[in-house]
Amino acid sequence: MTKSKSSDLLGKTVVSKSGKKFGLLGDLVFESRTGELIYLAIKTPTAFCMSLDLEKDNTNKYLIPFSAVISTGDFVIVSEEDIV
Repeated sequence: MTKSKSSDLLGKTVVSKSGKKFGLLGDLVFESRTGELIYLAIKTPTAFCMSLDLEKDNTNKYLIPFSAVISTGDFVIVSEEDIV
Protein backbone atom coordinates (compact mmCIF):
# COMPACT_ATOMS: atom_id res chain seq x y z
CA MET A 1 0.00 0.00 0.00
CA THR A 2 1.39 3.39 -0.90
CA LYS A 3 1.59 6.13 1.68
CA SER A 4 -1.22 8.69 1.63
CA LYS A 5 -2.17 11.60 3.81
CA SER A 6 -5.45 11.04 5.60
CA SER A 7 -6.79 14.25 4.07
CA ASP A 8 -6.19 12.73 0.61
CA LEU A 9 -8.43 9.78 1.50
CA LEU A 10 -11.38 11.64 3.02
CA GLY A 11 -14.27 11.90 0.59
CA LYS A 12 -13.12 8.99 -1.56
CA THR A 13 -15.58 6.27 -2.49
CA VAL A 14 -15.19 3.06 -0.48
CA VAL A 15 -15.82 -0.09 -2.56
CA SER A 16 -15.39 -3.82 -2.15
CA LYS A 17 -12.98 -5.65 -4.43
CA SER A 18 -16.05 -6.93 -6.32
CA GLY A 19 -17.15 -3.31 -6.93
CA LYS A 20 -19.95 -2.92 -4.38
CA LYS A 21 -20.10 0.64 -3.07
CA PHE A 22 -20.23 1.38 0.66
CA GLY A 23 -20.31 5.19 0.50
CA LEU A 24 -17.82 7.99 1.01
CA LEU A 25 -14.99 7.93 3.53
CA GLY A 26 -16.02 10.48 6.15
CA ASP A 27 -13.40 9.95 8.82
CA LEU A 28 -10.64 7.71 10.14
CA VAL A 29 -10.94 6.31 13.66
CA PHE A 30 -7.71 5.53 15.50
CA GLU A 31 -6.53 4.45 18.93
CA SER A 32 -5.31 7.65 20.56
CA ARG A 33 -2.61 5.98 22.68
CA THR A 34 -0.89 4.07 19.86
CA GLY A 35 -2.05 5.91 16.74
CA GLU A 36 -3.23 2.61 15.26
CA LEU A 37 -5.99 3.02 12.66
CA ILE A 38 -9.05 1.03 13.70
CA TYR A 39 -11.99 1.99 11.46
CA LEU A 40 -13.07 3.82 8.34
CA ALA A 41 -16.18 5.87 9.11
CA ILE A 42 -18.58 5.97 6.15
CA LYS A 43 -20.67 9.03 5.40
CA THR A 44 -23.52 8.93 2.86
CA PRO A 45 -23.78 5.12 3.10
CA THR A 46 -25.30 3.19 0.21
CA ALA A 47 -28.23 0.79 0.60
CA PHE A 48 -25.67 -2.04 0.38
CA CYS A 49 -23.70 -0.60 3.31
CA MET A 50 -26.85 -0.10 5.38
CA SER A 51 -27.91 -3.71 4.71
CA LEU A 52 -24.80 -5.02 6.47
CA ASP A 53 -24.60 -5.49 10.23
CA LEU A 54 -21.84 -2.90 10.73
CA GLU A 55 -21.02 -1.04 13.92
CA LYS A 56 -21.81 2.68 14.02
CA ASP A 57 -20.01 5.51 15.76
CA ASN A 58 -21.68 8.10 18.00
CA THR A 59 -22.60 10.20 14.92
CA ASN A 60 -24.24 7.19 13.21
CA LYS A 61 -21.48 6.73 10.62
CA TYR A 62 -21.01 3.11 9.61
CA LEU A 63 -17.64 1.65 10.64
CA ILE A 64 -15.52 -0.64 8.48
CA PRO A 65 -12.50 -2.26 10.16
CA PHE A 66 -9.28 -0.74 8.85
CA SER A 67 -7.86 -4.27 8.66
CA ALA A 68 -10.21 -4.85 5.69
CA VAL A 69 -8.50 -2.17 3.55
CA ILE A 70 -6.74 -3.70 0.55
CA SER A 71 -5.57 -0.58 -1.27
CA THR A 72 -6.11 3.14 -1.74
CA GLY A 73 -5.98 5.23 -4.88
CA ASP A 74 -8.93 6.66 -6.79
CA PHE A 75 -11.04 4.52 -4.45
CA VAL A 76 -10.54 2.90 -1.06
CA ILE A 77 -10.86 -0.82 -1.73
CA VAL A 78 -11.86 -3.16 1.09
CA SER A 79 -12.18 -6.92 1.38
CA GLU A 80 -15.85 -7.72 1.86
CA GLU A 81 -14.92 -11.07 3.47
CA ASP A 82 -13.09 -9.24 6.28
CA ILE A 83 -16.18 -7.19 7.10
CA VAL A 84 -19.15 -9.58 7.19
